[in-house]
Formats: sequence, C-alpha cells, structure tokens
Amino acid sequence: MPSIEKLLHFLSSAFISAAGVAVLAYGMSTYWAESTLRCSPTNTDFFNGTAKLKITLFNGTEEKISCPRFDKLGESVEVFNRLKTHGEAPVILHCLVVALLAVALLGSAGSILITLYNSFSNPYETYMGPVGLYACSGLSACVATLALILYVLNVYPLQMIQALVLAKEKDVKLQNEETNLHVGFFLLIPYICANLIAILVVFVYVHTAHTRRKEQEKPTEDAPQDIMMF
Repeated sequence: MPSIEKLLHFLSSAFISAAGVAVLAYGMSTYWAESTLRCSPTNTDFFNGTAKLKITLFNGTEEKISCPRFDKLGESVEVFNRLKTHGEAPVILHCLVVALLAVALLGSAGSILITLYNSFSNPYETYMGPVGLYACSGLSACVATLALILYVLNVYPLQMIQALVLAKEKDVKLQNEETNLHVGFFLLIPYICANLIAILVVFVYVHTAHTRRKEQEKPTEDAPQDIMMF
C-alpha cells in the first residue's frame, strides 16, 4: 500500500495537470485576438472605413463599415477557410499553433495517466515512472510555449488579422489601428505553469525519498569491515 505522502504528491500532480487541461480546453474555445482596422479602396488613400474582427482559434465575428463600400454587421469568420483562401505564411503558422496545442493536450493526458498509475504502484525504473511524467509534462510546457510565440508572430509581424479581411475583400487597403490579444491566448501561461508545477510536485517527492533512502543506507556503508564479515 503506498504511503500517504506518496499519494498526496502524485494525486496532487495529477490534479494540477487536469486543471491545466481544463484551462487550455477553455482557452482554445474562447477569443484569442481582437483588431480594429482602417479600410480604403485600393485606388485611393482615404481610410474612412473600418473592419473589426474578434476571433477564436477556429471562428469569430466581423463587422465592416464602409469597407470598402457596404456595411456588414455580425458576419461569421471561419478562420481556417479564410486563411486557406489567402494562403501564404499565416495559414501555415496557424495550423502549426493548433497542432502544437493538440500535442500539449496529448502530453497532459499522458502525464495524468502516469501520475495516477504511480500513485498506486512503483514503476520507478521504467518510462512509466516519474521520468515519463517529466517527459510528458515537459513536452506539454515546451510546445505550449512555442505555440504562444508563433501566435504572436502570426498576429503581429505576419498580420494574420489583415489576411482574414483580405480573404473576403480583395479591393481594399488596410491600416492596422489596434490589435489586442484576448483571454484565450493568455490562458496558455497558467497552463504552462501548471505543467511545471506538476513536475515540481513529483520531483520533490522523488528527491526526498531518494535522500531518505541514502540516509538509511549510510550506517551499513560506514560499518567497519570486520563487522561486515559476520
């Protein structure tokens, strides 16, 4: 029967990983960015129209006023379809961001299963031991961090929001007035922290248990040789 200390550490790690999954799942379903753009027909530089977009990873809404000629309020935005129409780097990076987040969720699922397994068994010498947890949670934290960086790169330098507008309106010029990241993006940060804390909780237990075991072995190691012969 596992000790109470071991149960507390491993079950706490599993709970933290599960909380991280819930945070990321909610983040992937809510808004990630919002932007207000100024519009002008391609043959002029008179930016009197506006386009406002608010998007999740998969869809969103768009409002256009005189962009370029007619008003369109509450128009649906299918992010992948529009980016595929526009082509080039934004669609590639956006696909990569979503793929990385899927890998992060898979890694978190692996870490939860491993910690639950370790709560009631003792497979320390195999990949199903703490090493497996370190690998799964570490992978999740790393790919989520990479997804965070790539999304910022896609929204700002590569102007993904502008690409979403231009996929529908070919005869406009755009000026980026304001782009803000939303809660879905920022929830990556507590998700990353949850994975690191899950690793730390188990590492503390493993380190403590290893230190305790070494201390128990010291009297035998330090005993005189003539005593050890009997």
